[in-house]
Amino acid sequence: MMQTPQPDRARVQRASLRIGALVGGGSALVITAGVAILVAVLITTAEPGDHRPGPIRDGDRLVVDLDHVLPWVIGLGVLGVFVLALIAWWAARRAVRPLADALAAQRNFVSDASHELRTPLTALTSRIQIAQRRIEDRQALEETLTELRRDAARLDETLTDMLMIAEAAGAPDGRADVAAAMAAAASALEPLAAERRITVNVEAATLAQAAIPAVTLARLLSALLDNALQHAPHDSAIDLTATTAGRSIEIRVRDQGSGIASDDRERVFERFARGGETGRRRGFGLGLALVRETAARFGGTIAIEQTGPGGTTFRLTLPSA
Repeated sequence: MMQTPQPDRARVQRASLRIGALVGGGSALVITAGVAILVAVLITTAEPGDHRPGPIRDGDRLVVDLDHVLPWVIGLGVLGVFVLALIAWWAARRAVRPLADALAAQRNFVSDASHELRTPLTALTSRIQIAQRRIEDRQALEETLTELRRDAARLDETLTDMLMIAEAAGAPDGRADVAAAMAAAASALEPLAAERRITVNVEAATLAQAAIPAVTLARLLSALLDNALQHAPHDSAIDLTATTAGRSIEIRVRDQGSGIASDDRERVFERFARGGETGRRRGFGLGLALVRETAARFGGTIAIEQTGPGGTTFRLTLPSA
């Protein structure tokens, strides 16, 4: 049986302690308030008792009218049960919220994986069919095998990206050297850029660190660069820059494409959205929707800063470490 990872176990234990403290503290407050109200009712409704022989003097005895007190006792009991039920309901909602988030993340991952893997799997199937026909016709297979290897590599890249995003969902806080992550992303996309004779210019005007795991930041920048490569024309340039703005780090990716239509400026961040493409299949299965979700998970944002016939600039803002 797989054991729960230590960070997850510690998170569950902290949540259990918080819920226990909430329920216990709320119950104590409700009981204390009920007892205080009941005592106040007893004092205000009680009357001095009759003089009777004994050590207790006249006036020291209090007589309580049960007909007056009993409705208060019943009412307070019902109210206490209702309030405790509300506290338990609220505590239960807080307790299951991490489970609901985990289930939502799982559904999103399955949906993303099924969508992103469909294209490379379809391509692989087509290549195999072509290879089978060429074998039957005794034709050369070198070109088909090369394309099969390329399709397999794309499938591997997509799987790697999906797994990275799944790991980032539960990743602990980390720090990333912004300049190093930018260099890593540019290096990863260099072969794709070279195919279209596109130059990727990297300039980091800050040596600050971002409050995000290094591998996650590199993946986000790779996805943004890959998106830029889809729309950048041949023999053009893409600028990847970073600056510091107060307690935040702003990373910009600018291409020289034809821009994004006004109707698509928000839609590009939706899952499975596609704008005008250059015909090249995306090499990374991340997508701008997952870029936004991942950046938000670490307190960051992604937005279209500028777009037009001269190109588009995406701005990724992250808190500095």
